[in-house]
Parts: sequence; C-alpha cells; structure tokens
Amino acid sequence: MDPITLTTDRLRLRAFVPEDTEAVYAVCQDPDIQRWTVVPSPYKREDAELFVQRLAPDGWRDDTEYAFAVEPVAGGPLLAATSLSSRGQGAWEVGYWLSKEHRGAGYMTETVRALAHWAFTGLGCTRLIWRAEVGNAGSRAVAERVGFVMEGTQRAALANKGTLRDSWVGALLPSDFGLPSPLPYLPARTA
Repeated sequence: MDPITLTTDRLRLRAFVPEDTEAVYAVCQDPDIQRWTVVPSPYKREDAELFVQRLAPDGWRDDTEYAFAVEPVAGGPLLAATSLSSRGQGAWEVGYWLSKEHRGAGYMTETVRALAHWAFTGLGCTRLIWRAEVGNAGSRAVAERVGFVMEGTQRAALANKGTLRDSWVGALLPSDFGLPSPLPYLPARTA
C-alpha cells in the first residue's frame, strides 16, 4: 500500500520521511519511552535512522505495519508516533508513543481514534488489539478513553529488551465505533 495521510481537527498522521530522523532521535531519549516501549535503550541516532529510513517504509511496502508520524495539522513539531501491525486474520495491533512535553492534551487519544477508524474502514480490520506492559498506566488510560475493552492480563506476553513481561490486553471492534464488521460476530453466551 502506498502511504496515506489521515487528519483530525488538530492532527496530521503521515508517513515518516528522512527529515524526521532527528526529531525521532530526540523524542526517544525520554526514559519513559525507552522503559515502556520496545525502542532500543540506549536509543542511538542509528536507531532513528533505521526506523525512519528503512523499517517504517518497509512496513508500508510489505503491508505488514503502517507507521505514522503525528504532527499538528497547522504545522509544528513531531508530537508522536503510532502504528498498526498486522496480526493476521483481519486483526491489527496498535502501538504508540507521545513526546513528554505534549502529554495530557488528548493528542494520543485523538490519534488512536483516527487510526482505529481507518483500520476499520480502510483495512477491513475485524479486531484492533492494544497491549502494554502491566504498569504502563498512561498507555492504558489512552486505550480506555478510545473505547478499548480490557480483556485481561497475559503472562509473559511481551518481549521487551530481552525479558518477557506480563501485559494488559484490550480490543476494539468495528461495532464499538458503530461500524459494520467485515465478518459476522457471534459473542459467547453468558450464563
């Protein structure tokens, strides 16, 4: 798929370009991003170059991961990164980080809502998955504000920096956004 651009009232989600390398490098110096995400730690300039100039474009070309740089629609600095990764059978997983100085303004919630809507309407996503290491309260708060239903805790479900960690998991379905699903859904009966 060729990269696309999504917009919200305040934000533009676009493909990464080589000029984003320095901004990605700077934002990923944040100890919280290095702690809670799978970015390398320490995060080197070469890591930013690899992500921006190879991994992100390869994901678009191979239709396996769609990474977006998030910036103000009126112009301004890189605020965040988000991506959708294919999990097969119509399921995709969302991931994200937000620069420290822009947290608390609702940008990530707005970003994930826009990305979820595109996943359901543009990709035929049947189930959008969110996972975060247990304890990553900021990521969980975003997921809950977007409408993800928390489904539990998975033991040893996330590999991060060479260690398996427990993760929270949640999911969003097209019907949670009032959209039709590409496949019918038959929920389990409750007693």
